[in-house]
Amino acid sequence: MLEILKELDYSPLIISLKTGIAATIVSFFVGIWLAGRVVRMNEPKKAVADGILTLPLVLPPTVAGFFLLLLFSRRRTIGIFLFDTFDLKIVQTWLGCVIAATVIALPLMYRNARAAFEQVDSNLIFAARTLGISERKIFWKVIIPTAAPGVASGTILTFARAIGEYGATSMLAGNIAGKTGTISQKIAMVIQDGNYQIAGIWVAIILVISFGIVVSINLVTGRRMKNVTRW
Repeated sequence: MLEILKELDYSPLIISLKTGIAATIVSFFVGIWLAGRVVRMNEPKKAVADGILTLPLVLPPTVAGFFLLLLFSRRRTIGIFLFDTFDLKIVQTWLGCVIAATVIALPLMYRNARAAFEQVDSNLIFAARTLGISERKIFWKVIIPTAAPGVASGTILTFARAIGEYGATSMLAGNIAGKTGTISQKIAMVIQDGNYQIAGIWVAIILVISFGIVVSINLVTGRRMKNVTRW
C-alpha cells in the first residue's frame, strides 16, 4: 500500500483543490452580490431571479455542461470572441474546470447568503441609516458580520461542491491528465479500467476531505446555536 501511495499521481488532488479554491472565491463575491440584490426585490421579481439562479442546482450537471460547451465553444460567438480578443480558450482547459465548477456551486453560495441576509434584524439596518452610513458600508459593516455564520456555511458548501464536480467539468474541460483531470474524473476513469484499488484510494481521499468539510460546517453553525436552549 505504501508503495502505491508513493507512486500515486497526485495531480487530480492538486487540480481539484485549485479548482475548488478558485471557484469558491468567484462564487463567494458573486453569490453575495446576487443575494444582496435579490433580497431587495419585490416578490414576483424575486421568484423569477431565484428560479434562474437556482437552476444549475436542480439541473443534471451534464445539462449545464452542455450549455456551457455551446456557449464557450470556439465555433460559437462568445468562444470565438474570447479566443480572438484575449487569446482565451475555455474548452478542455483548467479555466473550463473553474467555470464549470463555479456555475454548479454558485447556487449554494447564493442561497445560503440570501437566507442569512433575510434573517438579519432590519432594525440594525434602519439604525445605521439614521446615522448617515452609506448603503455600501451598511452592507459590509452591518449585514455581512451579522450574517457571517450563514455566509461561512455557504462558502464551505460551495468549496465542497466545487471539488466534487464531475458532469459539467467533463463536458466543458474534458479529462486531460495533469491538466483538467479532477479526483471525480480520476475515480470514474480507473473504475472503467477495472483498477478498484486505485479507485478506493481516491475515494478514501475524497471521503477524508468531505468529512473535514462537514465537521467545519458543524463547527460554524454550532457557534450560531450556542444561545439556543438545549432539550
